[in-house]
Amino acid sequence: MSNRICHIEIDERGLKAATPAIEQERRVAVFDLLEDNSFALPTRDGRDVPPGPYRLALAIREGRLVFDIATENGDKIGEFHLSLGPFRQVVKDYFQICESYFDAVKRLPPSQIEAIDMARRGIHNEGARVLQERLEGKAEVDTPTARRLFTLICVLHWG
Repeated sequence: MSNRICHIEIDERGLKAATPAIEQERRVAVFDLLEDNSFALPTRDGRDVPPGPYRLALAIREGRLVFDIATENGDKIGEFHLSLGPFRQVVKDYFQICESYFDAVKRLPPSQIEAIDMARRGIHNEGARVLQERLEGKAEVDTPTARRLFTLICVLHWG
């Protein structure tokens, strides 16, 4: 399938050092994303876009989320910038619920852990929905891909 991401890079310049838990989340999200994703670029301004697979570099620059996209062999296709504003609250909520979840795993019974995990998944789904809305007209991603990309956005937001 050509409508996919074949390589992902996260620009960590200027970011606070990740905790082991954040680093693990990043590794898992990148692995899962590369294993299975759907990422397509729509026709823009009447011009066809080179077919995938695509290389994606994610960064935060000047307070904006940057998607830098290239072909599989590295030829730059373009980039787009998204405001971080729409993500701030859901990222904050996601970090808070993750903290509660990791704490719960250490000391609460499975039924309570499951309830917190369901809330965590709900917030994660909300983040994916926001991302899909923000990508409209720029890139088409399915929900599992949006969820994994949202995890990476959270990693970039860390600190």
